[in-house]
Amino acid sequence: MAIFLSKESKVLVQGMTGAEGMKHTRRMLAAGTDVVGGVNPRKAGRSVDFDDRAVPVFGSVREGMAATGADVTVVFVPPAFAKAAVVEAADAGIGLAVVITEGIPVHDSVAFHAYAAAQGTRVIGPNCPGLITPGQSNAGIIPSDITKPGRIGLVSKSGTLTYQLMYELRDIGFSTCVGIGGDPVVGTTHIDCLAAFQDDPDTELIVLIGEIGGDAEERAAAYVRDHVTKPVVAYIAGFTAPEGRTMGHAGAIVSGSSGTAAAKKEALEAVGVRVGRTPTETAELVLARLEAERAGTHG
Repeated sequence: MAIFLSKESKVLVQGMTGAEGMKHTRRMLAAGTDVVGGVNPRKAGRSVDFDDRAVPVFGSVREGMAATGADVTVVFVPPAFAKAAVVEAADAGIGLAVVITEGIPVHDSVAFHAYAAAQGTRVIGPNCPGLITPGQSNAGIIPSDITKPGRIGLVSKSGTLTYQLMYELRDIGFSTCVGIGGDPVVGTTHIDCLAAFQDDPDTELIVLIGEIGGDAEERAAAYVRDHVTKPVVAYIAGFTAPEGRTMGHAGAIVSGSSGTAAAKKEALEAVGVRVGRTPTETAELVLARLEAERAGTHG
């Protein structure tokens, strides 16, 4: 019941010894994540005590992987060092790099995404909350106590909306929740997650959360039409956004009618995806669709 992250995942934290890295490593461990090491060249050879667990610090991702068998890294380094951190992780051959850092220059993101892809490393983010497979593992900053394991897959541009839908649907539960980030350039996309959830036998329904700006949701709609047989329910943030105003997320750029919430809603509904106008309405659509699926109807 998972995509990209499971209880078998062994996680490194680049930047674990910083304030944010320490705080969220403790939270990840409390969620059951197998955090096997931190990475900080200046503190290599030490260990950090998190309650009842001492986590070793390695001088590099390669060294940490060799010592622990790590296959995931979570990046909590400042923006100026994020590109080097991801390149280091990709050079070491790690399978998944989850980049939490926000404020990374776009040209750095473009460069490290291309480099990681060439090395076979999946990147989630940047400027994202990470991902969680409830009851198994949590790589990032998503709260682990607001939902439970279940059969809904969630992919979202927005961290806050990820948490809200997880909470709204806590009685049903989730297979995996992936926060892909809201920057103009991200590694793992809505489409990547749709494909993985489609192939996951334990994901029954997919929730897609998008927002105004760009055409990622329109491209996701085309992918749903051609490749996804499972029910999909969506929410698009920004229906009430004032025209001509710059929004908070760097990726929320609207040109004319392109990129508006209405245009995205239309594209998704044209391929059979129900779209809620609020998070609560979206949760209600999910519950109704699950009930219809289990009853053998498709209302």
